[in-house]
Amino acid sequence: MIEWRKYNGALISNRAPHIDSNSENISLLLKKEKAFLARWVTEFDCKRETEFWYIICDKNKGIEEYSVNTRSKIKRGLKNCEVKNIGKQEIIVNAYEVYKKAFLKYTTHFTCQSKALFLQEIESLGSDWEFFGVYYKEKLVAYCMCNIKDDTCNYSTIKFHPQYLKYYSSYALFYTMNQYYLGVRKLKYVNDGSRNLVHKTNVQGFLITKFGFRKAYCRLHVKYNPILRFIVMFIYPLRFVFYRFNNKFAVKITALLWQEKIIRSFYKK
Repeated sequence: MIEWRKYNGALISNRAPHIDSNSENISLLLKKEKAFLARWVTEFDCKRETEFWYIICDKNKGIEEYSVNTRSKIKRGLKNCEVKNIGKQEIIVNAYEVYKKAFLKYTTHFTCQSKALFLQEIESLGSDWEFFGVYYKEKLVAYCMCNIKDDTCNYSTIKFHPQYLKYYSSYALFYTMNQYYLGVRKLKYVNDGSRNLVHKTNVQGFLITKFGFRKAYCRLHVKYNPILRFIVMFIYPLRFVFYRFNNKFAVKITALLWQEKIIRSFYKK
């Protein structure tokens, strides 16, 4: 497996978070790849609470183990909708409408992808990607793009058509995927990603409250290239100024400075 991947100018560990990445030659790799920074984690699922975490579920639950309220909504979701494992071609043909409708409901400074770019990114996905779709009367109303690696599954991209949430499509989807990946495939865990540094997300709280997900605390590491390191050190004392603005540039800078704040928190303990 390729150890690192380049994403938006940064090198990101390509391993599941419980696998420590080899960062021994990371400075040379930053230079070779002309990346701004490299990011990885260690001490995954440690016993102490840290400022960084992944949202994971490592225990499969039968439907009778959920709360009465959640169990009822799961059953209604499964009655209203059909959830199934689908191929990449189905995503290519039918998922863009769901993506676009979901995006329009977001409060964000990022722009909705064009259909051409959306399809290009889907086409580029390799064999380590799997897909689930939710159908209401044969219409695709939600989907999840699942990245399988190191005996785990990352629920990487999840989109719900907001008009069909009233049919409990989210309950049906998460229940079915957990049953499949934890119960049938018996993977180590599924995860919904790490702490979001750009904006708050309701999905992670939903998964913790309703589906038994939890925070797996870990230690965040970042290695900057020399120029970015100088910039971060220079503007870090001014971080509260950037927190006040809501434009796209300020949001990116704020995420970078929040990341630096988290890194520094580890040295205070």
